[in-house]
Amino acid sequence: MKSQIRAYFAEAQWFHSQHVPTMEEYMNVALVTSAYQMLATISFVGMRDVANEEAFKWLFSGPKIVTASAIVCRLMDDIVSHKFEQKRGHVASAIECYMKQHNATEEEAVKEFRKQISDAWKDINEECLYPTPAAMPLLTRILNLARVIDVVYKTEDGYTHAGVMLKDSVASLLIDPVPL
Repeated sequence: MKSQIRAYFAEAQWFHSQHVPTMEEYMNVALVTSAYQMLATISFVGMRDVANEEAFKWLFSGPKIVTASAIVCRLMDDIVSHKFEQKRGHVASAIECYMKQHNATEEEAVKEFRKQISDAWKDINEECLYPTPAAMPLLTRILNLARVIDVVYKTEDGYTHAGVMLKDSVASLLIDPVPL
């Protein structure tokens, strides 16, 4: 939580000073403000013996699967929400940072980020397929959270506009599930 608050404060400073950071500066902060690490940590609560002290040490060491999942989260979110966020007044997103730093178009930025998202999915798959210090149930939690992110941000900002985009998905899961 402390890291989360520090990162939000950095974004607030950027916003109020109208600073557009470099991509490196942005990603160092934005991977934290995506809240992915915090959500992954919270998802371990209640896993009893599987989520032991060693599991949390592993999680806090910054494993590749968590970093890759946070990249998926942040970049997918920024691709679909940056226009709306800029209209309402928001810190620069990855799109604006990339465009400024590389003198690129929005389309070029999106193309680059889709490649980075694809590479991040490859890292996630690699971590799930090859032995790691973490137990598979822990990896599965992180993987499933990344899958949810993919659904929420696939075509639009489903988090901000959940009543529009996710309504049918939630209904089909909880109200009208497919019989097994």
